[in-house]
Amino acid sequence: MRPLQILSALLLAAGVILTLGAGPATAKSRIKDIVEFEGVRENQLIGYGIVVGLNGTGDALRNAPFTKQSLEAMLERLGVNVRDANLNTKNVAAVMVTAKLPAFAAPGAQIDATVSALGDAKSLLGGTLLVTPLLGADGQAYAVAQGTVQTGSVSAGGASGSTVLKGVPTAGRIAGGASVEREVNFQLAAMSQMRLTLRNPDFTTSHRIADAVNIAYPGTAMSMNPTIVTIRPPAGQDMASFLTQVENLPVEPDSAAKVVIDEVAGIIVMGDAVRISTVAIQQGNLTITVREQPAVSQPGPFSKGSTQVVPQSDISVDEEKGKQFLTLRTGAQLSTLVAGLNALGVTPRDMISILQTIKAAGALQAEIEVM
Repeated sequence: MRPLQILSALLLAAGVILTLGAGPATAKSRIKDIVEFEGVRENQLIGYGIVVGLNGTGDALRNAPFTKQSLEAMLERLGVNVRDANLNTKNVAAVMVTAKLPAFAAPGAQIDATVSALGDAKSLLGGTLLVTPLLGADGQAYAVAQGTVQTGSVSAGGASGSTVLKGVPTAGRIAGGASVEREVNFQLAAMSQMRLTLRNPDFTTSHRIADAVNIAYPGTAMSMNPTIVTIRPPAGQDMASFLTQVENLPVEPDSAAKVVIDEVAGIIVMGDAVRISTVAIQQGNLTITVREQPAVSQPGPFSKGSTQVVPQSDISVDEEKGKQFLTLRTGAQLSTLVAGLNALGVTPRDMISILQTIKAAGALQAEIEVM
């Protein structure tokens, strides 16, 4: 192949690559990943119970009267009267049991339960949780928990008082340890409309979701506000099957320009929508060092004086010369800002101060959120 033909082929290939790369890069998400469906959510459950079978690591009954009362009440229900007995067991612990009831969980389904010590128990390792009703916010029992507590921790102690502790032995889980006894009365199929709640409220994203649904199913969606989009299934289709089709529609979410700063950890997170107006930046450090060194002062001959210690101060000023001004033009993007700040050689903590100063100058077109 002749050199001219080779050059033409290379130029053609470069033109194709530039053409392909010229289009805007979009990152679309499924609707199900950016919204919550009305009524389709978990419900928190809580209960009070007793863990038995501990190896001397339970509550001290003298320090935990609620544990003693619970133990006496439980034994009385089983036909054992210990009201006047001097109970001194350390194998029992009072605990709080929590769980999450999934949406549409039917009676008989198994869910995980979390067990946490309530008194001064040292460890729940190897203990067994007795039957514990788990209540919802309405006071009704929706599940019952029971089973062996798994803490996933290691705890050991010696006679000299030395201990080795890994993890938290006073809290554990019971995998599948709660059985659902009552389901939440939520009739999805009977609903005539469904509200979608955006996890990150935004006017643009809300309208894009409504447009995406209306393109696929005309006249079925309406953007109510930055948070809520209302959808209605087409005639002859139930809500459950309609949601199955809607939740997989792709949408490009939008977000407001924001800079999140964690001053404690020195972390900065900036969105791609952050823009900078024309601004010049210069950064330098001023270091002042003071050194104190004692010196001995000797008296002159025949002066009848005494030797004295005289302090001497050495003060130096070290001013780091700032690098050349970094100038950012109006509309500069996030990549330009980051590259420019890195060119100055600033640390993350200095970068935090620079961003706050740029915002104070009115040149940072974004919201700064300090954690």
